[in-house]
Amino acid sequence: MPLFETERLIARRLSHQDVPVLTAMLSDPEVMKFSVRGVCDEEATRKFVDWCLESYASHGIGPWALCEKKSGNFIGFCGVGPELVGDVEEINLGYRLARRFWHQGYATEAVKGVLQYAFDQKHCESVIVIIEPEHTASVRVTEKVGFGDYTLREFHARPVRGYRMTCDDWALHNKLL
Repeated sequence: MPLFETERLIARRLSHQDVPVLTAMLSDPEVMKFSVRGVCDEEATRKFVDWCLESYASHGIGPWALCEKKSGNFIGFCGVGPELVGDVEEINLGYRLARRFWHQGYATEAVKGVLQYAFDQKHCESVIVIIEPEHTASVRVTEKVGFGDYTLREFHARPVRGYRMTCDDWALHNKLL
């Protein structure tokens, strides 16, 4: 059952049925280059899906499966979920796309859809993004959708940029478009 749609994508909850296609994506070293967890085998992918299901149950949010409307193909995931940053639980935006779907505007489209859902439907007060500065494609997506200033910090022993967008920031950004 779709949670929301964008022009080309349908977002729905991840399920154990997604494990094979998700494992193929998460075992690609290029896809996982900037992941703190590294490449995932089937067991690690199953644990990730279990965590997503727990997040849906406890918080009503989490990483959601992305499927192309036209083909029905699973292309990756995007969502917001709880993340412990220091000693504070934040709502963190994250996404991954299978490599064959890169450079087609899907990430930007998915992130906009997720933010609209998070702020308008789930009433999140703010959303953060944590990105390694070398991950230039994600930096571009993040800034394109309206995240502006960032702070430099350390996350899982890596230097990262920490961005934050409030619900008011989102409303203002979309009013300007």
